[in-house]
Amino acid sequence: MDQERLLKQIIEEVMKNINNGDDTAKISNDIKTLANNSSEIDASSYPLGEKIPEKIKTPTGKLLTEITLDKVINEEINSSDIRIASETLEMQAQVAESVNRHAFANNLRRASELISVPDDRLLEIYNALRPYRSSKDELYDIAKELEEKYNCRINANFIREAADVYEVRGRLRKDL
Repeated sequence: MDQERLLKQIIEEVMKNINNGDDTAKISNDIKTLANNSSEIDASSYPLGEKIPEKIKTPTGKLLTEITLDKVINEEINSSDIRIASETLEMQAQVAESVNRHAFANNLRRASELISVPDDRLLEIYNALRPYRSSKDELYDIAKELEEKYNCRINANFIREAADVYEVRGRLRKDL
């Protein structure tokens, strides 16, 4: 696992230098796809829970097949055991790509990144992204936080893009 992580970092750095930092979201997606999956996930794997349940784990490491009603009743399973893992969203993204649903795959990858962000912080970010709620600097600070604290590169780029669009369209908060 450490070699895989190191390989990801090296590839990201090389690609970042090649592209002068451009298109990091696409590069990140490509690296995730290569590193997370030794076998092809495509439409034949859907629905994942029926076709490949042995590959689906919760964020706490429990296999999908371990989640049973009896275990819930006996309190052996809690709410953190039944949340979706980023790896599962990546598999779903690969299924979507295999049927040419690239926009949906990108949405799943953005969601995959956001799993690491606490729910209350997500709500704050959502509110900050509403028109006239934030300055460009504040939105760029949120993007930096997402990138540096939570490793959410795709979403960080998305927020920077939103800040730039808000600036052009006059949707940033006007400080008095």
